[in-house]
Amino acid sequence: MKQYLIVILWMLILSGGEGFAQTNPTSIIEDFKPSSVNQPQKLFPKVNSQRRVRASIAAPDAKKVQLDIGGIKYDMKKDENGVWMGESNPQDEGFHYYQLNIDGASVPDPGSLYFYGAGRWGSGIEIPSGDQDFFALKNVPHGLVSENIYFSKLTNSFRRCFVYTPNEYNENTKTRYPVLYLQHGSLEDETGWSSQGKANLILDNLIASKQAVPMIIVMDNGYAYKAPNNEAADNNKQQESVFEDVLITEVIPMIDAKFRTIPKRESRAIAGLSMGANQTMRIMMNHLDTFSYYGGFSGTANYPSSEVIDVSSFLDGKFKDGTALNKQIKLFWLGLGTKEPVPFPKSIGAFRKMLEQQRIKYEYYESPETAHEWLTWRRCLHQFVAKLFKSTI
Repeated sequence: MKQYLIVILWMLILSGGEGFAQTNPTSIIEDFKPSSVNQPQKLFPKVNSQRRVRASIAAPDAKKVQLDIGGIKYDMKKDENGVWMGESNPQDEGFHYYQLNIDGASVPDPGSLYFYGAGRWGSGIEIPSGDQDFFALKNVPHGLVSENIYFSKLTNSFRRCFVYTPNEYNENTKTRYPVLYLQHGSLEDETGWSSQGKANLILDNLIASKQAVPMIIVMDNGYAYKAPNNEAADNNKQQESVFEDVLITEVIPMIDAKFRTIPKRESRAIAGLSMGANQTMRIMMNHLDTFSYYGGFSGTANYPSSEVIDVSSFLDGKFKDGTALNKQIKLFWLGLGTKEPVPFPKSIGAFRKMLEQQRIKYEYYESPETAHEWLTWRRCLHQFVAKLFKSTI
């Protein structure tokens, strides 16, 4: 917790703190263009070549309006027509959640599309990146992302997952495909990877250029809790996560029955970002008979606090036999942004040190100049999926 507070304090100091993170109008380049994730026909928010964000909203009766990106608030100014406008300091490349604060109430910007992140549906802004071609919408064959609703007996509720099938899936009706199970992060949901993460476009482009094997991707909700036996009696109890059991006993059998998969461990991979990296690593190590490829983006099973790992007790000692794991796991892949907040490099560094001590083979990637954010995870997915299933197809 202290580490998080230090990071937040340091960010506030660098930015000038809430209410003081003001931009210098004389230094702003007036080449703003509407964000690529705006609502149709909406001119705001905009982004300029300095990677500043300019927002605007009509609120004639408001007393104070601020643009809030990453917890840093920028005061906006009202004109004679009651329209507020303001700019941020330069932002990192990539996708960011943001909101407007109107007289103390945080609300989505009606000019942007809405995304589920930070535990809410809210606004998003895309700061153009120099390498955005790999997730761009191009004139290539496109796969299908379908919504699959199912009833979970373990949670006693209807759930859904999104499933990406490559363009050729409906043409080559006798072909079976390997499957990647791909998880979102904390306070996000099953919409994240296809919406913010551009997973389908990344795969479309890689498959079209023959850099990746055509595959199915399953994106489920990592929040799954055991149905209480007695709701009145269990009101005060902490909810018990059963996501691992939902995935293993309900989702995978459903996917294998409904889609033309290759239902064996050599043709299954599992990966996730942040909280999802923690979940998927535990699932992988508990079910080596189910998966043979692993990808952890900005997280591991010691996410995000442990800086020292006792291999004899870590995950019930499942990393003790490096020789056996090297035979079972075809690819153990880790990725991280170079600007991630303090806990993540330390915990992942401790995990890598443990792997090296046990002589467990792994691959490691660093996303340049990105933090705990979607451009890091897009890059990780792009690197990871290009290595999957090539020895099994």
